[in-house]
Amino acid sequence: MAKIEEYIPLVGQAVIDDLMLLGERLKGKVIQHINSTPVGGGVAEILSRMVPLLRELGVDTKWDVIKGGEQFFGVTKKFHNALHGRPEEITQRDFEIFMQTSQENIANVNTYGDIVFVHDPQPIALIKKKADNKWIWRCHIDVSNPSKKAWDFLMDFIVHYDSAVFSAPDFSRKLPIRQFLISPSIDPLSDKNKELPQEKIDAVLKKYDIKKDKPIITQISRFDRLKDPVGVIEAYLQVKKYINCQLILAGGAADDDPEGFKVLKEVQEKAKNDPDIHILLLPQNDIEINALQRASDVIVQKSIKEGFGLTVSEALWKAKPVVASNVGGIPLQIKHKYSGLLCHSIEGASFAIKQLLSSPAYARKLGENGREHVKNNFLITRHLREYMLLFLSLHHAEDVVHLY
Repeated sequence: MAKIEEYIPLVGQAVIDDLMLLGERLKGKVIQHINSTPVGGGVAEILSRMVPLLRELGVDTKWDVIKGGEQFFGVTKKFHNALHGRPEEITQRDFEIFMQTSQENIANVNTYGDIVFVHDPQPIALIKKKADNKWIWRCHIDVSNPSKKAWDFLMDFIVHYDSAVFSAPDFSRKLPIRQFLISPSIDPLSDKNKELPQEKIDAVLKKYDIKKDKPIITQISRFDRLKDPVGVIEAYLQVKKYINCQLILAGGAADDDPEGFKVLKEVQEKAKNDPDIHILLLPQNDIEINALQRASDVIVQKSIKEGFGLTVSEALWKAKPVVASNVGGIPLQIKHKYSGLLCHSIEGASFAIKQLLSSPAYARKLGENGREHVKNNFLITRHLREYMLLFLSLHHAEDVVHLY
């Protein structure tokens, strides 16, 4: 794990000094993060990097994970899809399953933090344990057009929190509590994002029998219908009519996503007759994901819905040209025709990919602009600062937090 001073060459001494000052002001407060899985997905990835850095800055930070069985996570996956606006049949029995597991977690999870920071719907009912401490609900999902049934159910819990945090302006909802806009971030020094020697990149390609004899198009994502991996294959097939290329679909599965292996089977079925489609299941192998991104000519994120889409920032950080859907938090990361290309359909994605493969200088410029945009807006040091200011604001009646 990188030390806080190792970020100085990337962000400057003043940024780190600011973080140290904020850490001093939070001494004596215990921050307790609670989510649904220790591995898999963006939330666990961010917390695995952020918690050690907060501790190094002097902030007493803990991380706890709720428990849940297959039925519970099946229900919360329905919630996830419904909150994204996808049609889902949510029954009274689903609500009962959710509450049954939630009651078990309420009984067994010790909510000891001065600030309890609850991530996403799975642990939301823990608010029933609220005492004289402060509680934050962090929504990582695109709730710009949620199912009314699912949202109304969650609202019964949300209203009891002190504050809510969303990733993008469009996700904000009418709430009786304070709201904050804090975008997620990547850690530039993590295994997934650090610089790699060419030998390592070549070794990973060799391991998976991927040759560099034709352009590589890549999507790195969980195997999830909302990431539209089948749509990526269809876009690739359209491109291949004009440009001989290959496709990598790589990703893992999260513990709280029971749909993942079904989607993987659908993708394998769609791709089975094309030897140039490489489908890789990479559970938590961040070095290999890093290498595959760095080996790629174009990186795609063709999500149908997206909370934020950190894989976009990961790709841009590596100065890669990116084609991504104009959904969720992706437009915060990609300014169309400046730091990447946004699309609205399979045909639009294929057109953009062809454009980038046919214009290497243009592709390179978009990648360079994208890296600079991520450096200025989506690195973990910015995220740390905003979270610490949020923690301080919970104990200040005014809107201004004085640091002197």
